[in-house]
Amino acid sequence: MSRHTLSVLVENKPGVLTRVAGLFARRDFNIESLAVGPTEHEDVSRITLVVTVEDHPLEQVTKQLNKLVNVLKIVELDPAASVQRELLLVKVRCDQETRAEVLATVQLFRAKIVDVATDAVTVEATGDREKIEALLRVLEPFGVKELVQSGMVAIGRGSRSIADRPLRPATPEDVRAHHEGGPHGSHSHSASNGARDTHNRTHRKQVSDHHG
Repeated sequence: MSRHTLSVLVENKPGVLTRVAGLFARRDFNIESLAVGPTEHEDVSRITLVVTVEDHPLEQVTKQLNKLVNVLKIVELDPAASVQRELLLVKVRCDQETRAEVLATVQLFRAKIVDVATDAVTVEATGDREKIEALLRVLEPFGVKELVQSGMVAIGRGSRSIADRPLRPATPEDVRAHHEGGPHGSHSHSASNGARDTHNRTHRKQVSDHHG
């Protein structure tokens, strides 16, 4: 079983997230983490997905994603070539006897206390998956009362952006082809070559020929 991080640029319209997540569910892909938010373009949102793959090839689902009208670009981010972070808020039992030890643990992991009660503290931490899991293991003996964890967000290292190439919005022809099953529905959007290309050469050539 392998884990993959996909960064998907989509049009900022209602229902897009539901269609993207539903596509993975219908093909029995397990979504470990999902985060969505705005980008530097107000009409574009960015979905970061962490999926585990066992029997089904990842290319199968990325091709299906690429057929969705509202999907503008798909990139798989290599952990070694990207910055990946999660946010953790965890409420830990903390009395007079354990307070100093809890505070020392928080400082060790470069986390911070964001709320204090007489018998508990709330800790905020950001980091990669390994750091978050390690912090939780150390805090568990004190007693974790409550925790909430965000999905992973990730961005490629270096100066290049996922949106360096112009993003082509869906045209009325794309929408009609998507609903009618016409030729545009099979290759209306192109995938980027980020850390790893999610489409084969034949598909890229089709996209190139289609756009002139």
